[in-house]
Amino acid sequence: MTSYKKDIGLLILILLVGTIVALINPLFLSPINLANTANLIGLFGIFAIGQAIVIITGGIDLSVGSVIALLGVVMVDLLAGVEMPWPLVLLLIPVFGAVIGFIHGLLIVKLKIQPFIVTLCGLLIYRGAARFFTADATAGFGFGQSFPAVEWLTVGRSFGVPHSFVALLVIGTVMWLVLHRTVFGRYLFAVGKNEEAARYSGINTGRVIISAYVVCGVLTSVSAIFFAMYTRSISPSSHGSFYELYAIAAAVLGGFSLRGGEGSMIGVILGAVLLQVLQNLVNLLGIPSSLNFAVMGAVILFGVLVDSQLARFRPMMASLKKG
Repeated sequence: MTSYKKDIGLLILILLVGTIVALINPLFLSPINLANTANLIGLFGIFAIGQAIVIITGGIDLSVGSVIALLGVVMVDLLAGVEMPWPLVLLLIPVFGAVIGFIHGLLIVKLKIQPFIVTLCGLLIYRGAARFFTADATAGFGFGQSFPAVEWLTVGRSFGVPHSFVALLVIGTVMWLVLHRTVFGRYLFAVGKNEEAARYSGINTGRVIISAYVVCGVLTSVSAIFFAMYTRSISPSSHGSFYELYAIAAAVLGGFSLRGGEGSMIGVILGAVLLQVLQNLVNLLGIPSSLNFAVMGAVILFGVLVDSQLARFRPMMASLKKG
């Protein structure tokens, strides 16, 4: 019930911010701007869901942006360089993402290395690998190269709705069912709440944690496909930089506690929506783009402060009710 209250509060905040932006600049409600905003919500929301799944377990993945860069340049090379059939490429990229997530999970579970350290090292390794793979040059499609089927699937639109946004809704629905209506979802929450207690209750906590990082890797790789086709050229030194911040911010805004064990799938999607509405606010009001990261940092800090204060007051409210 508490998570639903958070979701409703976040939805009200989105509507309030959107109304203010629309009153200041009516262009906010133009079909072109709404479609572009929906596209960005889809692009960033997909990997934010993956990050949220990891955060539920009490972990974190700082390598998201670097994985998007590495898998992006690999995808471009497979399509444009090797000229591999596109269905095989779209199958291989998520497999690569799953392998990366599996390695993260193994290092965390088997070698007992902190998730922060594992994924921070991953951030550096994958970024370096992407730059080495392209000799630090921009990767892109050659003149006249076109992949109509892939382009329609990723950057195309149906009835004016971007396919990235449609993909977010489909993935969000599936992950909502997984998180809130399956045994695996209950295990994720249990591990995040108290890993030791979950282990004593018979849950294979190691398998659950590894699975969470695999899911994160797969969803990040799906985002890498969409971003590669959206940008059509990838600078390995900057592509995907700080995207992990967007994912963490969306999860925190959506009610996911960085301590683990809390959150809702609707919340993380609404968090992604709010971040893009704020981004749109910055653009439409002519605020310098250099302040984007300042806005992002303030949003994350606000979310953590609210979460910490709620954590302090819950035991007090519970004791008052009992009294």
